[in-house]
Amino acid sequence: MFFIVKVLVTALVVAGISELSRRFSLMAALLASLPITTILAFIWIYAESKDTAKISAMSYDIFWLVLASLVFFLLLPWLLKMEIKLPYALLIASAAMAALYGATLFLLKQFR
Repeated sequence: MFFIVKVLVTALVVAGISELSRRFSLMAALLASLPITTILAFIWIYAESKDTAKISAMSYDIFWLVLASLVFFLLLPWLLKMEIKLPYALLIASAAMAALYGATLFLLKQFR
């Protein structure tokens, strides 16, 4: 039952942002930029395990991975301005982000 609650709450947040973007793109962007899914994940982890050390470690890792994901948000609008079709722009931006994720994960493993 708890799993269903987690899925419903998370889905409602994502759907709400999507609906809000129809009329207020900046407000939807603001909500999407907040670490809502991260906060929800922390709440779910804490509710199930009370393991704050796990939340702390995850928070640290997320910080470094967010830095790698920023390339997606810089590259995608640039590709679209270059009139690259959305599916290709998404693919290229996602591939660049994945490459940086890989490099970041490699570095995190080396320096732990």
